[in-house]
Amino acid sequence: MTRRTFVLVDGENLDATLGSSVLGRRPLPEERPRWERVTAYVEERWQQPVTGLFFLNASNGALPTGFVQALLAMDYRPVPLSGRADEKVVDIGILRTLEALRDREDCDVVLGSHDADFAEAVQALLGPVEGGVRKVGVLGFREFTSTQLAIDGVDHFDLEYDVHAFKTELPRVRIIPLEEFDPTWFLR
Repeated sequence: MTRRTFVLVDGENLDATLGSSVLGRRPLPEERPRWERVTAYVEERWQQPVTGLFFLNASNGALPTGFVQALLAMDYRPVPLSGRADEKVVDIGILRTLEALRDREDCDVVLGSHDADFAEAVQALLGPVEGGVRKVGVLGFREFTSTQLAIDGVDHFDLEYDVHAFKTELPRVRIIPLEEFDPTWFLR
């Protein structure tokens, strides 16, 4: 069987961070991530096929049909979950999926979330598997990713700076490692 990567996207978490922490308002359509760029980036980076799973809260009984169709067109598998009002259905679904992936030796995993609730499950994915070591990554905005997800052996991919998932530049201020500093960017 061909080794592949599963990309698990916590859309609620990433969208909330984009809106409240990065933009300070609801994102415009052109300011939202281009999810196909995420899977293309991971596929190129880790040199193997990628399956994107996009977790959605459908507890209100309705599917965002247009968005689901767009996900399907980008080869993502929408995972619409519902539950009680007191349940974090997306988090529970992702945690169950991470647990199921831990038992599979034929895959690598990238989690798209900033949420510390996933730290233990991400940590559990690390370690040797048949044929080597499982690759594990976390995807999001670096400055908003929980420090609990800063785990040795886990790759971190920034949605904007590494993946280039946006068509427009976001209004972010970040600490720039000197080896990445380009003064011409500030002279525009």
